[in-house]
Amino acid sequence: MKTMTKRAKVISKALYPNVKPDDKAAVKAAQEKVYETPEAIGLLKKMPPTKFDQTVELSIRLGIDPKKSEQNIRGAISLPHGIGKSRKVIVFAAGDEAKQAKEAGADEVGAEELVKKVEAGWTDFDVAIAVPAMMKLVGKLGKVLGPQGKMPSPKTGTVTAEVAVVTKEYKAGKVEYQADPNGNIHAPVGKLSFTPEALEANINAFVDHLRAHRPASVKGEFIKRITLTSTMGPGLKITVKEKKAK
Repeated sequence: MKTMTKRAKVISKALYPNVKPDDKAAVKAAQEKVYETPEAIGLLKKMPPTKFDQTVELSIRLGIDPKKSEQNIRGAISLPHGIGKSRKVIVFAAGDEAKQAKEAGADEVGAEELVKKVEAGWTDFDVAIAVPAMMKLVGKLGKVLGPQGKMPSPKTGTVTAEVAVVTKEYKAGKVEYQADPNGNIHAPVGKLSFTPEALEANINAFVDHLRAHRPASVKGEFIKRITLTSTMGPGLKITVKEKKAK
């Protein structure tokens, strides 16, 4: 039998004040509760404090078959309030496009020499962007960047001629996401220090974006479950209302 840590006991008491720890049925029922988004955000903010600003994250279970290429969901979105973190961005470009990338704030820019550096195993960055002309060289990095979800792709907008615009977006915290082999998506939606309103706006924007990109071949329920959590907090099931059509 697992022994609860002191922090876990405090969290459990805060979430389920009227539930006795040894009442397994009541605990299970409480854990299955689905919260409205504002209530869940409020609960995360009431959890025991930490010495760092925790990341708030969404975990979404989708009703997809990731083995089908058209249902292998991947994309990117700029959230209305950012994610509270600047990202390390590299850009594969040369000439004038390389100059534009540097001016836009890219952490490292290059062509053949940068490809060789990454091919040798260097992956100390969050996002890789490439101009279309560079993909002949960058294509060989699939085995290195693919497993880490960092391979430039038209689906996420990281293969682009608008290198300055895209670099600025990712430096500001544009969020990339991709369904894992089990049909789950994990994405940061801000920091716990954000206002409740900012977090809710980011959550709604991400879920609305996901719904708008539902593959036509998906049958039945598309979003099966949404869980909101923070780095050291509990996972809370939430409901996010669909955006009303104008």
